[in-house]
Amino acid sequence: MTEKASAPSARVPLAPPGTERAAQSRLRRVLSALGPGVITGAADDDPSGIATYSIAGAQLGTSLLWTALFTWPMTAAVQTMCARIGMVTGEGLSGALNKKFPRWVLVLIALALLIANTINVGADLAGMADAAEMFTGIGSHYFVVAFGLGIAAATVWLPYARLAGVLKWLALSLFAYVITAFLVGIDWLSVVHAALIPSLPSGPEWWATLVAILGTTISPYLFFWQASCEVEEEKSLGRAQLTSRLGATDREIVDRRIDVGAGTFFSNLVMFFIILTTAATLHRHGITHIETSRQAAEALRPLAGRFASMIYTVGLFGVGALAIPTLTASAAYALADTFNWRQGLGERLSGAKRFYTVVLLSTGAGVVLDFAHVNPVRALFLTAVLNGVIAPFLLIGILVVASDRRLMQGQPSSTLSRVAVGLTALVMFAAGIAMFLV
Repeated sequence: MTEKASAPSARVPLAPPGTERAAQSRLRRVLSALGPGVITGAADDDPSGIATYSIAGAQLGTSLLWTALFTWPMTAAVQTMCARIGMVTGEGLSGALNKKFPRWVLVLIALALLIANTINVGADLAGMADAAEMFTGIGSHYFVVAFGLGIAAATVWLPYARLAGVLKWLALSLFAYVITAFLVGIDWLSVVHAALIPSLPSGPEWWATLVAILGTTISPYLFFWQASCEVEEEKSLGRAQLTSRLGATDREIVDRRIDVGAGTFFSNLVMFFIILTTAATLHRHGITHIETSRQAAEALRPLAGRFASMIYTVGLFGVGALAIPTLTASAAYALADTFNWRQGLGERLSGAKRFYTVVLLSTGAGVVLDFAHVNPVRALFLTAVLNGVIAPFLLIGILVVASDRRLMQGQPSSTLSRVAVGLTALVMFAAGIAMFLV
């Protein structure tokens, strides 16, 4: 051994034989697992989220930066539980809830979801159109109509597998917000302090912003989308009948944990950098009042440079195109499950008319909202607050379903998962109550 070690020509392997191959295999496993969770995570950073995080950074600086770390395990636990419900019951979230709660409760939830999502669609379209107007000088109303028609057509006519592939690629647009942060000049020591040591609450504005962050990060429409995407994935594998979709293998469950974990981490990473960028530019220079996403981008230009402003703006195109199909389809899934309609993005228009009618009407109403001159950022912020108030009640229902061994085909969520989601509901209840009492 000494002789081998001292010989200059001896080649000592850096790793045991097969380690590199095993590492490549693990990487392929992770990449193959990415799917609905990544799409859901990216959709979480829709223009509603971007507006909310921008408001938080502009108004309160880095004082809420810690929420990006705090909400990641909560979001991952909730989305994993919703995914598990879809995988083992073989149906969407409303279909599972329908077996535990009166239909009138589900109707109210579905209608509230449709209203909130439609407002979000309108504001998202306005954000995209404002960005397009900045680049072209053409009036934003024209772009609202064009984007609305284009996204609606893609949602209705693209097969699910192709639409899901497009949405996964659009998720890459979120890196624009990570890049922007590195162009504005950051004091990283103060950032670490703000991220790891939560600041104390300082009035109603602080609590309202916290509830908005929770509402847009742990948002009800994502619960429905995640569960329904699992059903779509199984249908795309040829499991058209409900009986063929019941239950899930251990590998499928582990793969989805990887998928959701990666998607939620990516989502919260982007959230972190949006708050950081606006805090380091807008808040630092006293610009705390944001009315439109265009205003946020224009305010960045003299402070962070034209390139940073352009990247921030371009990101709105990708996330808007990704989020709008998610918003309209999640409401359609909720209503279809509640009323037992034929449903699915894998269905043709003629085979799921009522499902696609909801998608088209929601998109159309979003276009109309833009012409009604509704302040998009304020509307997005208020819907985020509304979602923050509604979400904990829905989480209780999800917990009831996920704990039912019979309904979950003998595969209920783990005790740790249920504790995490239960704590998430309590945190959201507490924040919502504090917002009204403080």
